[in-house]
Amino acid sequence: MTAMLEQTVTTDQALDAGRSEAITQKMIDVINHAGLALMLSLGHRTGLLDAMAQLNWTESRELARAAGLNERYVREWLGCMSTGGIVDISPDGKRYRLPPEHAAVLTRAASPNNMATTAQWIAVLGSVEDHVTEAFRHGRGVPYDAYHGFNRVMSEESLQTTVAGLEPHILPLVPDVQRKLAAGGRVADVGCGAGLALLEMARLYPRSHFTGIDFLEDSIALARAEAARRGITNVQFQARDAAQWREPNTYDLITTFDAVHDQASPATVLENIAVSLKPNGTYLMQDIAGTSHHHSDRELPLGPFTYAVSTMHCMSVSLAYNGAGLGAAWGKETAQRMLREAGFNEVTLKQLPHDVINYYYICRK
Repeated sequence: MTAMLEQTVTTDQALDAGRSEAITQKMIDVINHAGLALMLSLGHRTGLLDAMAQLNWTESRELARAAGLNERYVREWLGCMSTGGIVDISPDGKRYRLPPEHAAVLTRAASPNNMATTAQWIAVLGSVEDHVTEAFRHGRGVPYDAYHGFNRVMSEESLQTTVAGLEPHILPLVPDVQRKLAAGGRVADVGCGAGLALLEMARLYPRSHFTGIDFLEDSIALARAEAARRGITNVQFQARDAAQWREPNTYDLITTFDAVHDQASPATVLENIAVSLKPNGTYLMQDIAGTSHHHSDRELPLGPFTYAVSTMHCMSVSLAYNGAGLGAAWGKETAQRMLREAGFNEVTLKQLPHDVINYYYICRK
């Protein structure tokens, strides 16, 4: 017992007090920020942040009335927002204000810069924690249908990171593609989800024809319904596994938006894309920024978030279908190697100022 006590004392004395204090403070910040993330998600979904941006200084009762919500819940939410520095509070503690500088990154009016949209991922991913905990032990994955709310949040994120940037930023990365689409071409979006990016391209280029492919029938149903609602007729959506899909020499442009790393058979999907392109066609792949190495990914602006999303969703859904489990942070080295192996002899990597989380690969055979 004496030896054990001496070893404990020696270990304690060897601790760096500064590092101990730093990790303690970091954990306090982590826990506080986790609470803020959940409340920001609620503030977005309930419309509280949008309502506050219109009211200037307001009391909880007035804010609840403006948002059509229960005052008691609103008052408690304001407690988190004010102690967390998201909203200002008056000296008497009765009135609250969302500063315009904060509204510029936390409201729907601020889109595509609304970061409250991204905060929703914390609740969505947290809802499957029990499933992922089990997966750590058995090594299998968690299927798509376990992620309630995923399509809703993914659609909102797509509107901001992809749809809003398509015409001004993303499509111009591909030389001459906008001219070709204006004249009339064929485009496929693989892993299209609810189809928002494809519908935007179909709207922009009515002379071209667009095909969306996604494994999830629920997503395809949403895409078809949205196309019908908008009256867009130069688009079709197919519920099928991209690993079982190929249309040789058919498309002028094929796109994937944050979709390849989720695939059960990403190498096969990339090969099918290469085969389905016309000889002079282009594949545009948007995928998560990373280096394939943990030590290098420490420099990523959203490194911890990327790996968290990958652990809780991207890697796991691939493993659920006996897949490769690449994960969101598969990285540019792995991506470039797999693109070459799929048959792309020319691969150019680009980044865009408006999108800190993605790389863009322009690929030709």
